[in-house]
Amino acid sequence: MAAVFQTEGEGLRQRNKPITALSEEDARQKVLELNALEENNITEGRERKTFGRTPNGTVFTVPQTHDMVSQLLSPYEPKNLSDLLVISLLASLILLLWKLPSGWRQPVFACMFLLWRVAYNVGIGFLLHQQSQYKLLTRQASLLKIFNDPSTGDNPRPWLFRFLKREFERKIPKDYDMTKAPLEYNTWLLFRRFVDVILLCDFVSYCCFAIACAHSPEESWLLFCVRWSAGICLFMFNLWVKLDAHRVVKDYAWYWGDFFFLIDQDLTFDGVFEMAPHPMYSIGYAGFYGISLMTASYKVLYISVVAHAMQFAFLALVESPHIERTYSSPPPRLLNNDSVGTVGGPNASIDSGNGAADLKSTPNNLPPPTHNLLGWGNIDLHRSVDLTVFILYVLIVALTTLTPNTPLIQALFVVNAAIWRLWYSVGLGYILNRQSAKKKWTRHFLKYGEGVLEAWRQWKGIYHISMMMCYASFSAAAWKMYSLPSDWNTGLTLLRHILGIAAVALQLWVAFSIYDQLGEFGWFFGDFFFDQQPKLTYGGIYRFLNNPERVLGLAGVWGLALITLSRSIFGLALLSHLLSLAFIQFVERPHMQKLYGTSLRQDAGLVKTLRRTLPPPVRELQEGIDKVLGSGFDYVEEILDATKPKVASGVNHVLEDTMGLLHKYPGKLHRSRFDSGSVDIDTRNYSLSIDGTVRETQDSSDEEQAGKVRPLVLEYGAPIVVRWTAPPNHSKLDWVGLYRVSDNPVKEATHFSSAGRWIATNPGEFGTAVSEVGLVSSDVKSTRVNEATGQPEEVLTGEMQFMGDKLFWTQGTFEFRYHHNGKHTVMATSIPFEVRIPRWNAGGSSGTEEGKYDVEEDSDELDWFGLPAQSQALIRNSIEKALLPIIQNCFDRDPDIAPSTAQEPFGGLVGRDRKYATRAVYAIKEMFGIEFAAEVIKADGKIENLAWRIWEAKRVLAPYSMKGSRGVSTPVEGEIGA
Repeated sequence: MAAVFQTEGEGLRQRNKPITALSEEDARQKVLELNALEENNITEGRERKTFGRTPNGTVFTVPQTHDMVSQLLSPYEPKNLSDLLVISLLASLILLLWKLPSGWRQPVFACMFLLWRVAYNVGIGFLLHQQSQYKLLTRQASLLKIFNDPSTGDNPRPWLFRFLKREFERKIPKDYDMTKAPLEYNTWLLFRRFVDVILLCDFVSYCCFAIACAHSPEESWLLFCVRWSAGICLFMFNLWVKLDAHRVVKDYAWYWGDFFFLIDQDLTFDGVFEMAPHPMYSIGYAGFYGISLMTASYKVLYISVVAHAMQFAFLALVESPHIERTYSSPPPRLLNNDSVGTVGGPNASIDSGNGAADLKSTPNNLPPPTHNLLGWGNIDLHRSVDLTVFILYVLIVALTTLTPNTPLIQALFVVNAAIWRLWYSVGLGYILNRQSAKKKWTRHFLKYGEGVLEAWRQWKGIYHISMMMCYASFSAAAWKMYSLPSDWNTGLTLLRHILGIAAVALQLWVAFSIYDQLGEFGWFFGDFFFDQQPKLTYGGIYRFLNNPERVLGLAGVWGLALITLSRSIFGLALLSHLLSLAFIQFVERPHMQKLYGTSLRQDAGLVKTLRRTLPPPVRELQEGIDKVLGSGFDYVEEILDATKPKVASGVNHVLEDTMGLLHKYPGKLHRSRFDSGSVDIDTRNYSLSIDGTVRETQDSSDEEQAGKVRPLVLEYGAPIVVRWTAPPNHSKLDWVGLYRVSDNPVKEATHFSSAGRWIATNPGEFGTAVSEVGLVSSDVKSTRVNEATGQPEEVLTGEMQFMGDKLFWTQGTFEFRYHHNGKHTVMATSIPFEVRIPRWNAGGSSGTEEGKYDVEEDSDELDWFGLPAQSQALIRNSIEKALLPIIQNCFDRDPDIAPSTAQEPFGGLVGRDRKYATRAVYAIKEMFGIEFAAEVIKADGKIENLAWRIWEAKRVLAPYSMKGSRGVSTPVEGEIGA
């Protein structure tokens, strides 16, 4: 490393200088080492320094900065011109509120607040997304050279440099010099000044709108006191959340610093971060609702809900994907001897009832998650469970809407909902209790020669139907008991509807969070059926709550009760909640104690945080009450165990929708279609040639023998090298794109989107990093003979490699096009080439001579069940050999995820990014005529398992001819305009 620490003083001086590391991992280790050293050597009178690193490996001291409010309002903080501009802008908003006529205040400030909110969530969100994906802001700062020292003569705007230097260095007097600071840090400082303006104007315009809407409704003094007390408490709680969050994450995370550079250190999240997920976006908006209460305005409440929803969208679409990419690295690659569930092989048994493979019963075997039950995307009406739920829902909807609302009918609906709740909680709870104690459910299926997987599948189906019917019947009863109010403005009618809908939304969010953490295995109580290593982790929503379903998980039933204001629905909600608590106490808790014992956590993050805030006498009283209640529960459990009655209840809730991944192409070109200045350019000076992995085919051999032109056929997914030639004065904004031949009938110009499949000929010319992905060389001087004059002439050449997302993952005929000056004017076109997936047959491996054996028939005409064992093994080996190169191509030939042998497991990124599995599914469909879901690729985990699954599918489908099947045309792709 560049820095060597001799003495404490010398070490501090060395650490103030940027250090260029050898690699990203070296930089990360260096930052961890420096931050740990500062943490351990902190002394009185010396400020602790923080170190960060840039994407290129530069390690630097991160200067201390302050929050926006302190910078603007504190008399001890230095002020500059930008501060005065921000204060003037805020003062103009307040002045506008005072000067506007009363009738104009509400609409003007409503529009103004929504405008600033859009600037926040959409504007800042777009910039952060582009910075996270393509480093847009730092690349633009580099292209515009705004931070280059004018003394070097490489800054076209020296006045802007001097202005920014004065602004930044006045705010950060220590450890900062703009000429020496990394580009990423300077860009972040400039970005946060824009953020300050938007956030402050957003909040001030909201407060102005609230003041404009404030009024005093006709109410009792008691209601007045309750309303203002609750509003003030919510606002003060909001203020504490923001201050405590800033105490923990500092300015670095407050202003999204990890989108620009990284600070590697062992972070301890406490305080508000133990209370709720994403506290600044969830409970951090409690003040909005407190202000709504104090103003007694539904308009303020509505606009608060809209603002909060936009903030959650910002979190889901911008921050969460970035956090996933930055901090959630894929799991380490498994070795061949590691635990990877093998789908087939000599130890696997075949369930004669349904032809599905069952796992060998070993302690570590878990069910393969290939076709989940929950979520709209997993509904499959070919499956009996989903078809049953669909039919039952149709019947419930028909009965609910077509029957009259007489007292008898209403009573029947309420009784029906109560029966389903009792079955869902007590009936299924008893089954789980017996399964936990004696494996009664599994033993029943083993008795009839079936395995644990069949028991698991049947249990999931019964539980899923019961859960869906429990909540559907409750909703139907609520519908029957509900009547539209004649006057929405009477009393608290509108408020209770809003609170009820919010409670339903809260239950749905809790269900999403629980499912996201537990998966299908945990949602359906998989640890009651499969033995696994007793390892307990608390992540997601369980980091804050031990049993989120205990209260929050049933918020929706209370919300419906509040909306209907029906005593019967309130009774159903109370019954549901009591049974849920009983289920946790008498079914879940004993099983968890049996599995995990003393490793179970006593207090969740929220409870620990609240207890720390209690005064010592209150804390001691609360601990004493807990002991008494704990002893009472133990005594009751002993009595119940002695008499053997088991009370059960259910804890899981409806999950109606699943969040979809946004699959976006890596980049776009936004240019005009045609460059009028290219009319006089001689296109004969431009040329393209391609080089890829050529696939030998029987068709090409026949055509060569017949004297025909041999077509160029390349492997599916293999990288393609493109070499271009251009005159010395060619535009630096030239680019090469990949297209289907049929997409662009006109040779002179391209009229179809490249959808991100393009590479620039020269680096640093486009404002996006994706334009250079695949660029190998550029503007290499060379000579060639001019065909017209016969004289040698100087030309420039370059090389680029198209692979991964820059390829079409489908069969077809394609071409490369060389475009001029960032436009769509075509200078040169490559020869057309075909991408073809070989059709596998039993006489060889994918149409090649390798892997032949004593089977001469076509794979669709084989007697799959009559083959000897040796031939079956050879066929499976042939499938593995055919799959290996195609799977390696589908995984971008990345050694971290692509297997080198059929027995090597896939890398962890295959399970996280669906695109790899989608590519492989399409290739298997075209090669073998077998259509799998993408989840199958993730579940099998290696080619050996996948080949066995294909072999079994061929056997099962042997009675049906697949000779005519040639698969779908292409995997689903999202087109993005170039």
